[in-house]
Amino acid sequence: MHDIKAIRENPAAFDAALTRRGDEAVSSSLLALDEERRAKIAAAEAAQAAQKTAAKEVGAAKAKGDEAEFERLRALVGEKKAEVAAMQNEAKELDAKLTDALARIANLPADDVPNGGGEEDNVEVSRWGTSREMDFDPVEHFEIKGVAAAMDFETAAKISGARFVMLKGAVARIHRALAQFMVDTHVDDNGLLEVNSPVLVRDEAMYGTDKLPKFGEDSYQTTNGWWLVPTSEVPLTYSVAGDILEEAALPIRMTAHTLCFRSEAGSAGKDTSGMLRQHQFEKVEMVSVVHPNESDNEQKRMLRCAEDLLERMNIPYRTVVLCTGDMGFGARRTYDIEAWIPGQNAYREISSVSTTGAFQARRMNARFRPADGGKPEYVHTLNGSGLAVGRCLIAVLENGQNADGSVTLPAVLASYLGGKTTLSAEGKLV
Repeated sequence: MHDIKAIRENPAAFDAALTRRGDEAVSSSLLALDEERRAKIAAAEAAQAAQKTAAKEVGAAKAKGDEAEFERLRALVGEKKAEVAAMQNEAKELDAKLTDALARIANLPADDVPNGGGEEDNVEVSRWGTSREMDFDPVEHFEIKGVAAAMDFETAAKISGARFVMLKGAVARIHRALAQFMVDTHVDDNGLLEVNSPVLVRDEAMYGTDKLPKFGEDSYQTTNGWWLVPTSEVPLTYSVAGDILEEAALPIRMTAHTLCFRSEAGSAGKDTSGMLRQHQFEKVEMVSVVHPNESDNEQKRMLRCAEDLLERMNIPYRTVVLCTGDMGFGARRTYDIEAWIPGQNAYREISSVSTTGAFQARRMNARFRPADGGKPEYVHTLNGSGLAVGRCLIAVLENGQNADGSVTLPAVLASYLGGKTTLSAEGKLV
C-alpha cells in the first residue's frame, strides 16, 4: 500500500518509479480523487459546524419564547444533520475508492534495482559451484530410472487432475528429509523461530500481504471463504497485523514448512512435464519483521541462509537480482537463486528473497514503538524461500544422477535417511 501523503509531496518521483516497472503513471488520477475526498471531508466538517451553531440557537430561541424562530432553526438543524450524514457517506465512499486504487498499485522499486522489461534483463550477481561432469546424457528428474516409478503423475491426475504428483517410497522420504534438513538448519544455525502455521487464511491476511485484491485468481478460495495460502509468507507476516511492537522485539525471524497452493493462472503450457510447476507443493519459508534501517541488511542475511542450504548439498547455483519488469507486485527488491538442473541444461529458480519495505506493513497496520519514545512507525517485512522443497528435490535428483539410473544423495541428508546415501536404480535407499 502506498502513502497518499508521499504521493502528494512528490508525484513526479512516484510516477517515475512506476514507469521503471513498466506501469502507467497514475499520480494525477490519484491526487484528483484525493482532492475530491478531502474537499468532501472539509464540506462535511463545515456543515457539521453549522449544525452545531444552529442547535445552540434553537435553545436560545426557545428560551426567548420565539416560537417561529424556534421552528425555523429546528428545521435547519434537521436539514444540516441530513446534509452532514450525506457528505460523510460520500467522503467514506471516496476514501474507500482511493484506498482500493492505492491497493492495486505495485510497490516502488529500490533505487539500485536494474531497469528491464522481463527475466532476460535480470542481472547475475554471483555464481557458486561447478556442474558435475557426466559421461552420459543427463535426463530430467522424472526420467531417472530409480525415480520414475516413485513419481506417480498418472494416479495424481486420476485423483486431482493435471499439475499434481504422488511421491512414493524412497523418493517421498527424500522429499521429507529435505524439508526437515532445511527447517533444522534455519532453527539451529540461522536463529529462526519455527512456526507451524495455518494454511487456510481470511481475506484480511491475503489483503495485508498484497495477494488481494489484484491477484485473487492466482490462489484458491474455499466455498466458505477461506483462502489456501500461496506460501506461509501470508500467515507468518500477517501474525503482526495491527500490532505496535516494542523496538527491542525486532527483528522477528520465523520459518515454517507448509503445503502451498497456486492456481498457476496464465501459465498454461509452461513447464508441464515433471513436478517443476505444481498446483500443490511444499516450501520452507523465511519471514522477517525488522526495523526500517535494517531491512536491506536483513535481505542479504536471508539470501545467505538460502544459498548456504544449496552449498551444503553441493548443488551449483547462481543468484540474480530481478529487474524492475520481473519483480513481484509487492517487492521492493528481489533476489532469485537459480539451481543448476542438468536435465534441462539450465538454471531454474529455487528461491526468491524479497524485501517489501513498509508496503505490506501499511496494508496491515503493523508498527513498532521507537525506543526513544517517538510515535509508532511502520515495520519492514521480508520473505524468502528457504527453499522450495519440490524444486530442491528436482535439483538433488538431477545433479546426483548416475549412468546406471541410481542417484548419489547429498551427505547432509544421511542422518535423515537412516544413514543411507544412495537411491538405487531399483528405487531403494542404500
